[in-house]
Amino acid sequence: MRKTFLRSLAAAATATLLLAGQASALDTTPGPDSDKQFFPIASYRVGPYAAVGASIWAARIDYYRYLNEVEGGINGVKIVWQECETEWTAEKGIECYERFKNGLNGAPVSAYFPNGAPAAYALADRAAKDKIPQVTLAYGRTEATDGRVFPYIFPVVLTFYSEASALLNYIAEREGGFDKLKGKKIATVYHDSAYGRETLDPLALLAEKYGFENIQIPVADPGNEQSAQWRQVREVKPDWVFLRTWGVSTPVAIKTAQRFGFPSDRIIGDVWASSEEDAIPAGDAAKGYLALTPYPAGANFEIHKRLKKYILDQGKSDLRDPKAFGSVYYNSGLLDALISVEIVRQAQAKFGNRPITGEEGQWALEHLKLDDAALEKAGFLGLSQNLQLTPLDHEGGGSVRVQQWDGKAWTPVSDWVKADRETLRPLIEAKSAAYAKEHGIKPRDVGTN
Repeated sequence: MRKTFLRSLAAAATATLLLAGQASALDTTPGPDSDKQFFPIASYRVGPYAAVGASIWAARIDYYRYLNEVEGGINGVKIVWQECETEWTAEKGIECYERFKNGLNGAPVSAYFPNGAPAAYALADRAAKDKIPQVTLAYGRTEATDGRVFPYIFPVVLTFYSEASALLNYIAEREGGFDKLKGKKIATVYHDSAYGRETLDPLALLAEKYGFENIQIPVADPGNEQSAQWRQVREVKPDWVFLRTWGVSTPVAIKTAQRFGFPSDRIIGDVWASSEEDAIPAGDAAKGYLALTPYPAGANFEIHKRLKKYILDQGKSDLRDPKAFGSVYYNSGLLDALISVEIVRQAQAKFGNRPITGEEGQWALEHLKLDDAALEKAGFLGLSQNLQLTPLDHEGGGSVRVQQWDGKAWTPVSDWVKADRETLRPLIEAKSAAYAKEHGIKPRDVGTN
């Protein structure tokens, strides 16, 4: 996996060199859309993750269309968007970024969502250089939480470190207290990639703090054969399994766990193993399976009522499968869209009701606040946790909800479970300091807030 990733980065770098010196095809400033806000969509509608992407992009487009047609845009500023196919690769992800970074027909970019770990890692050094904030919602570099070193990268809502801590907090609740974690066996079956390895360090730290046995079991991509891993699970007899897989490896894991006699209701999937696309292919084996999510499934939130009335019932939805309305990935797309819109809305409060640039979007992200009142007004109360970002903290959330698969749908089984971010912060700062030293970055002085 590491060699494949490095080859992908090398190919991406080559593509970037070829693009260097070429003006963006969309760089027509000033242009006919100079009074609009451009939201680029780096999508993946083809390739192994197409089923995931289709619902995400549909939700984003449905929300943007609703804002334009029902609310008149963002404080009167209409939204324009365009997709670029990345196939969830670094090379194509960079090509799409280079195409979009200068805007669309004069409409500026306020923030960029790479929408995939390969592209996010490959584009990391371009964020500050181009002064376009990159938003990685529930994935990406955890150390970018430290805004002193990463002023233009924002792993908003949830990092993988926070996910690991929230998992432990939920297990402690189920076991009757943190003191009950001592001596427990918690195994992590993880996708052996940069994404999967993100929780190794925080889980080691938390195991030392709480005294549980930390068992790590890697699964090579694509993970369509896991007999050896689940044989090991059967041998060590863990109390809980944290499942950090992605794509086809998730239903394979659930079905293989059943074959080796491990109960599904003692498996907790991570945020990228928490969708209908993960549970349905596993059939009966998935019944009882638990998963963490920062965007719970369900179509009964206020925003869904608005979208159904004004977009879906009017035949204007981008959703191909109506049954996916309110799915985990549809709702994740809604949260992406909300964050992108709130960046503009909150920047407008300082800079005026007009299209927002990347530098202004960066300021807005470092002052982004979504409380119950703001979420209720937007229709997202209950679907999104409260957020409060600062120049020092680029995550701003750190909570998940736990849901359980009943064989047909997800049912929430917890309220928001908060991570112990205070315990995790020294680990994050050590990692960001190492990155700064390696890349010759002088951390910003942003105070202590």
